[in-house]
Amino acid sequence: MKKILQHIRIIAVVAAGTCAAIPITAQAQQEQVITVPGFADFLAVDGTTVWATNKGRVERWSRHGKKAAVAMTRPCGGMAILDHDLWVADCIDRTLNRIDTRTAKKIATVATGIGNPAGELNVVAGAGSIWVASDAKGTIARVDPATNRVIASIPANPGGVYLAFGLGALWAVSATQQSIQRIDPATNTVVKTTPLGKEPGFLVAGEGAVWVQEQGDGTVARVDADTGEVTGRVKVGANLKWGDIDAGGGKVWLRTTDDQVFVVIDPRTLAILARVGKPAGSGALRYTPAGVWTTAHDHHTLSWWSAPAKSTFTSPLLSEDTGH
Repeated sequence: MKKILQHIRIIAVVAAGTCAAIPITAQAQQEQVITVPGFADFLAVDGTTVWATNKGRVERWSRHGKKAAVAMTRPCGGMAILDHDLWVADCIDRTLNRIDTRTAKKIATVATGIGNPAGELNVVAGAGSIWVASDAKGTIARVDPATNRVIASIPANPGGVYLAFGLGALWAVSATQQSIQRIDPATNTVVKTTPLGKEPGFLVAGEGAVWVQEQGDGTVARVDADTGEVTGRVKVGANLKWGDIDAGGGKVWLRTTDDQVFVVIDPRTLAILARVGKPAGSGALRYTPAGVWTTAHDHHTLSWWSAPAKSTFTSPLLSEDTGH
């Protein structure tokens, strides 16, 4: 396992609207790099293993190597696991595919349509259903796993292909409309639309809020799940093109393409707690309590970043912050 020494920076508010970098002791991060031929990209955690989209297949990997592969035409976008099944979009067939993770066999194909055949979209699970954007007009398909059928088609903003489920709702982000919409799963209707910054993309609902990459602005927006309003922003870099985002363990985890591999954000203060790794181009990220998985498809690698011992990425120097 390769040890990477990372300098951790704590960002604290020192004046209204002003941030200063306060360096603290450098800390050892451990990165295990696994070579993955092809184009390993989006990830879904399955216990101590992870599923990754690749060229013409999805693959299951552990820290010890590849465990399984399932052929597909062109798997694309973020995936979801519900019970023992992996749900993944196919951007050429324009279908939603169900794979039994125990047997690594495809067991169902649902003709949903795909909202962004270029591949920037995601499948999510919640309220006993699977959700995927089914066309560029803004329709979101709700699929019942009991029947493998579309049971609702929900009109949302055009381009609303980025989805997250959590905090009692389905959330849909449109880059072209610069919006996030809250969808009530009880009624299958949009109940709130909120404007966002430039080119919003992937999002996650967790750690007390909904978090959205504003890729064109280089910011992450915090959205209140109850009101649907933006309550703060943190500036990460010049842009956040492509990348990925996750939440867990009291942190927000952001895969970046510039400056570092990923960034750790405090959800309460919006402070950047850590910048980890050297830039590795675009890829995905998924958090687990034991560590973080990332991909770097241009480098043909999958990495496991072990959680540092006795590390909480917090500091008494931090003060309350409502955004930058």
